[in-house]
Amino acid sequence: MLEISEIFNAAAVLEGVARKTDIIPAPALASDCKLYLKTENLQLTGSFKLRGAYYKISQLSDEEKARGVIACSAGNHAQGVALGATHNGIRSLICLPAGAPISKVEATKGYGAEVCLVPGVYDDAYAKAVELQREHGYTFVHPFDDEKVIAGQGTIGLEILEQLPDVEAVVVPIGGGGLISGVAFAIKTLRPDVKVYGVQAAGAPSMARSLDEHRICHLDSVSTIADGIAVKQPGEHTFDYCSRYVDEVVTVSDDETAAAILALMERQKVVAEGAGAVAVAAVMFGKLPVAGRKVVCVVSGGNIDVNTLNRVITRGLSKSGRNHTFKIELHDKPGQLAGVMNVVAAEGGNVISVTHERINATTEINGCTIRLELETRDADHIEHLRRALADAGYHVLN
Repeated sequence: MLEISEIFNAAAVLEGVARKTDIIPAPALASDCKLYLKTENLQLTGSFKLRGAYYKISQLSDEEKARGVIACSAGNHAQGVALGATHNGIRSLICLPAGAPISKVEATKGYGAEVCLVPGVYDDAYAKAVELQREHGYTFVHPFDDEKVIAGQGTIGLEILEQLPDVEAVVVPIGGGGLISGVAFAIKTLRPDVKVYGVQAAGAPSMARSLDEHRICHLDSVSTIADGIAVKQPGEHTFDYCSRYVDEVVTVSDDETAAAILALMERQKVVAEGAGAVAVAAVMFGKLPVAGRKVVCVVSGGNIDVNTLNRVITRGLSKSGRNHTFKIELHDKPGQLAGVMNVVAAEGGNVISVTHERINATTEINGCTIRLELETRDADHIEHLRRALADAGYHVLN
């Protein structure tokens, strides 16, 4: 097991290498608690992963360094290892899932690593990295199930206690569990009264299921927009630390995550990737007992691909009631569309697009349908528009 002295040593090693990221208030994101954000999305390489990767590499022997390092990653650990290895004059080879965001792949190459793209998800990249490590003798730098890596991530816990001494709860994303293991160990060792909660994507709940069943579980598949935490199986070390030090683990849906990414951008001017936003999503959607408490959410990373961001914003707008598409059945005669638009304008809806379908097997011979995409204020506004259209005599199909 770790000693707290190891985490303090990691903090000393990382001084001048990793940023001591700010904790900022976020009152606009939650009304029932005092919410703060630990902005690891602004860390060098755009993610907390630099901390654990760099510390692990710094502790290697000269012989281990001479063999070069290999790692597997969904993208963020890759960048941390690449930067740490290059900084120390060590060759690095990183196995990434072929579906990793292009921005993460290119950034990893930019930090000086050689990249091997592997079909599948993180676990497939892990299997390939193990194979190459055995074949060529590289030194393996595990993304989460390594106590040196966990110690590096634990420096975030030290910073939270220093920056916000009266914190009452800390909410942390979970993939393989390295981040929350380090943070929870540091906080519970120094301040056992502080609650530590973990959050996983509903489409990749490997740690949540493992804790529920009191054994390490392997998921057959994972599917989530939070690619950074799409892990099929937690580690042995991380499962043990979470069992000992984490108070509760919950899950959030992709729609909730998308809404959190959008809210962070609009209200806090903070760009978070899916994995970085799940902690905020859990608080926003009432998944945790944090009402009335001073809460820190760790925004673990901001490396989101621009194309993915565009899709996430669309999902987030829909989830938060800021965008809605009505399908309306009309009589095919002059003035019908104008009448619909008058109702929408009177109720404060903003038209984004209109699609007109005159020939459809399900409509009447003299009928047509329109799809009306609107910018709306919230879910109540959508219902108000639906009632107004119905009251005006229009048949709203959805």
